[in-house]
Amino acid sequence: MTNLIFDYDGTIHNSMLTYAPAFRGTMKWLSDRGYIADREYTDKEISYWLGFNSTDMWGQFHPELDPDIREKARIMLGEDMARRVDGGEGALYDGAEEVLADLREKGFILIFLSNCRFHYLERHKRVFGLDRFFHYFYCCEAFDFIPKYEIFRKIAPLHEGNFIVIGDRFHDIETAAVNGLPSIGCGYGFGSREELAKADIIVDNIRQIPSAVEKLLS
Repeated sequence: MTNLIFDYDGTIHNSMLTYAPAFRGTMKWLSDRGYIADREYTDKEISYWLGFNSTDMWGQFHPELDPDIREKARIMLGEDMARRVDGGEGALYDGAEEVLADLREKGFILIFLSNCRFHYLERHKRVFGLDRFFHYFYCCEAFDFIPKYEIFRKIAPLHEGNFIVIGDRFHDIETAAVNGLPSIGCGYGFGSREELAKADIIVDNIRQIPSAVEKLLS
């Protein structure tokens, strides 16, 4: 039995559709109140933070801010994204549903592992019907925001068989590398080629994932 551990944002979900406008709105709120300098942010700058849990993101992005202001901004950004997802602005990558359905039908166990919070997971399960595809869901909030590679060590004993890690950021490839697992890097996501360098296979379209899985198992 093979367990496929999927990252979500940048791997299954094109989160820039909701994250980018929410990010820019939150930065404007901060700059309008004098907390940070007013400036423009490129998509590349913004997408860098996708894949981090939100607490780590704010701690690294603006560590000089008062913790209460950082927390208020974190919540504001998350609530803005939630409204956009509920309003239909979010989307899975084209082909994602077909790929996930195909892998599940072939007998693979699909595991969702994301650096997200409970409310984010539950909203996306509801909006995108993720229960149709994934057998198990794990988010970092359930593990007190420890790194993904440590979360894997906690959940691995709960699952029989071997594992393949699939994701677009260094958090995912690191999870595979430090635990001796094969991995598929998603080059269409938000990570750099350097982040994915240790992946066994890099795919440039989500539709290439099934063949990459078969190749790793051959």
